[in-house]
Formats: sequence, structure tokens, C-alpha cells
Amino acid sequence: MRILIAIFLLTGQCLPAQDRRPNIILLMSDDQGWGETGYRNHPNLRTPQLDAMAANGLRLDHFYAGSPLCSPTRASVLTGRNNDRTGVLVVGQAMRLQEKTIAQTLQQAGYATAHFGKWHLSGYKGPGVPILAGDPRHPGHFGFDYWLATTNFFDRNPILSRNGQFVDFSGGPSETIVREALRFIDSARRTGRPFFLTIWFGSPHQPWVASEDDRKAFAGLDSLSQHHYGELVELDRSIGDLRRQIHRWGIADNTLLWFNSDNGGVKPFAPAVNGGLRGFKGDVYEGGIRVPCLVEWPARIKKPRVSDFPAVTMDIFPTLAHVAGLPPTAPDYPMDGTDILYALTSDTAMRRKPIPFRYQGKAAWVDFPYKLVSRNYRSGRFELYNLQSDPLETTDLFSREPAIAQRLVEAFQQWSLSVDRSHSGHDYPGGLRQADPPARSWFESGEYAPWMEMLRKRPEYRQLSSQE
Repeated sequence: MRILIAIFLLTGQCLPAQDRRPNIILLMSDDQGWGETGYRNHPNLRTPQLDAMAANGLRLDHFYAGSPLCSPTRASVLTGRNNDRTGVLVVGQAMRLQEKTIAQTLQQAGYATAHFGKWHLSGYKGPGVPILAGDPRHPGHFGFDYWLATTNFFDRNPILSRNGQFVDFSGGPSETIVREALRFIDSARRTGRPFFLTIWFGSPHQPWVASEDDRKAFAGLDSLSQHHYGELVELDRSIGDLRRQIHRWGIADNTLLWFNSDNGGVKPFAPAVNGGLRGFKGDVYEGGIRVPCLVEWPARIKKPRVSDFPAVTMDIFPTLAHVAGLPPTAPDYPMDGTDILYALTSDTAMRRKPIPFRYQGKAAWVDFPYKLVSRNYRSGRFELYNLQSDPLETTDLFSREPAIAQRLVEAFQQWSLSVDRSHSGHDYPGGLRQADPPARSWFESGEYAPWMEMLRKRPEYRQLSSQE
């Protein structure tokens, strides 16, 4: 495996041995709610490694996932754009190949790039399965030199795809991908190249399968809770493995480590899952889109702090481009995120751009402290909340504040028209080259037919369903 990694690294652009551009690692959990950390005083869960990141870096307490569900948020991370612009209208839908990603941008700038774990941008639904070498939307097509990935969520003893080759692993899913990511990091640092990694965990997404040891602290809870929180215990521990090793190698100071979840928490573990916020995964109320976020970068974030600066996964692309020292250029199509490097290093930063959301008819528009919400924006019905005075979204101000409400509605509608144009293909030279394929179950597709007999023998695929 080390030989394979070395081949990918050596085929990259030759760079000076002491390239001092920062390394970048994006960590993303799967279905972890805003309240599911020790530092937010969860009643059952302890997360010592996430707490340590919070104590040593920047804790963004008003950070949003780009969507209330999985695949759309992942598209927003990679592109800096609302999911509807990218073709990812629903969970499991494929991202358009004409989109530009942060991985491609950094790869072209000389970074060694790799993706580990859940992908969910190839157009397949169902429990995660190794991504095929011939998949037209595997991570390599979006800027990743090396990838060890699965189509969707994954649990213990996973089977993953290493650049198209199926590989069996034993042990916990989070520890597995972090261990493999550290091997890539070790090889990259020896070459002198800066690296960019996405490590997208499959936890704590259902079906919730934790080890006996990781469940022990929750013995007084029901079985589902034991496994759910047990998965978060392993995820937290694996992040500790990553942090300790990059410190041992002496590269932690120049490594930006960014952690967030992909959407709000799920209902079976209410209310603590979202820290009391309104709504859950799938909602555009705060509980569905506000998620934990931590940024650790000792070279630039020298003073630990907690910030209420409003930010979103769509900000990651433009911010990382600045971090990598790339020259600022106006995008040739709409970007919904904005560069927030100034907010990572300043206590007095003010957001310069509203945060937009649009998913399956639901919509939100955050122009802090105000937030516009619609359960069906095409109906023309909206709600208005003041997040500063009413963070739990209990009092609709739409009729009480007509001037503010009208201003936000008009701004949202103008933006939404821009999204419609993007979805129609107006952002791409020559227009949309191919129609967006519908999301479909991999176990009902012909591509996986040659492997079905082998896969059905595995416990995670014995009762296949089209669950997200």
C-alpha cells in the first residue's frame, strides 16, 4: 500500500523540499448533532479530543452545514456552492463533473490530495459499498490523487475501495480511515509536498454498530443510544490518534485541522442531540443545519477562543484557497460561500455575506441576527426569527417586522433565481453537457452485478434497503 501511495505522490508536480504552505485536513462526521460534544455539556457523551481541539483552537458555535442532509452538504464543501447549483438536489444524487472543486484547485497548485471514507456523490443510495474503478464520479475525477472510499455510510470491519480495488479491513470504521490517512500523510511529508485530505467518517450514522468497550460508558441507556454514542467515542478517539501523530512528526503547527458535521442530529436521541435547538436532520431550522465546528491551526490561531461568527461549509473552498496562498480571482460562476480567513484569526470580524439554503423546497436565509425560513419557498410563505434574541426560533416575527421581512424575502428570491439559472446549466461554458442522473440504489444497478454474490455474504448487505 505504501508503494501505491508513493506512486501517486511522485507523479505530482515537483516542488521545493521545504514548501511551507500549510497542510490541510478536513474532518467531517456523519449525522452528529450540534449538542453532541463534551464541550457543550452533553448529559451522556464525553469527547475529550474534540474538547481539546476546542481548548487549543477556534470553536465556531454558529457554524452551518450547507444543507440539512448529507450529499448536498458534501457538494457544498467541495464547490463552495449551494447544492442545487451542483446538481445534488437529493441525498445520493451525483455531483456534476463540470463543477470545480477545492481538491482540483489545490491539486493544480501542487498539493498532494487524498480522500478517505464516505463519498456519497456518485449517484448511489443504500449502505456504503466500495467505489468502482470505472465509476465516472469517483473521487479521482474531482481532484483526489489517492482515495480509500465507499459510496455511503460504513461501519465496523468495512470493505473499502483503494483507487478502485476492493480491500477488507478489520476494526472500527473511524480508526480504520484515520490509520490509513496517517500512512498517506507520512508519505506526503517525506516528499516535502503540502497535503490536502478529506476524512469523511461514516459515524454516527445509522445503523449504529459500536464495540463493546465503546458502549460501556452508556450501559444505563437503551441499546440504540449505546451504539450511537459508542460510535462517537471511537470517532473522537481516532481524531486523537491523528492529532497526536502529526504532533510527533512536527507538522501540527503548519497543519490546518478543520472539523464539522454534515447536518443536524437525528430524532431518536432528542433533545440533547441538538443542544435544545429547534428541528433535526432534514429541517432548515437551527437543529437541522447548525453543527459543531472546530478549527485548529497553531501557526495562525494562537489564542484559543469561542466565536459566534456565522459561517457555513460553503465558506471552506474560498477560505482554503486563501490559506494556500492562491491569488484572489473572481469566480467565473456564482459562489455562495465567502473567504472567512479573517474570522479565523480575529475576534472582531463581521460576516460580509448572507448564508443561503435551498433543499427540496425548504429554504433559509441567514442575515445575522435575522433568519428567514420557509418549509416551501415556492408557496411564498416565510417565517422570520431573530437568532440573537431567540436562538430556539420560538417567535415568528414576520408580521411584526414587515420591512426586515420584505428585505430578506426579496434578497432570497433574487438569489434563488440565480440558483435556478445555475441548475439549468448557465454557469458552464457551452451549457450542461449531460443530464443529471437520478439517485439510484447500487444493488439494483448493473454496475455492481459482478460483485453481488460476494457482497451479499457480508453482514452489512444481507438485508439491503434503499435507506439514505
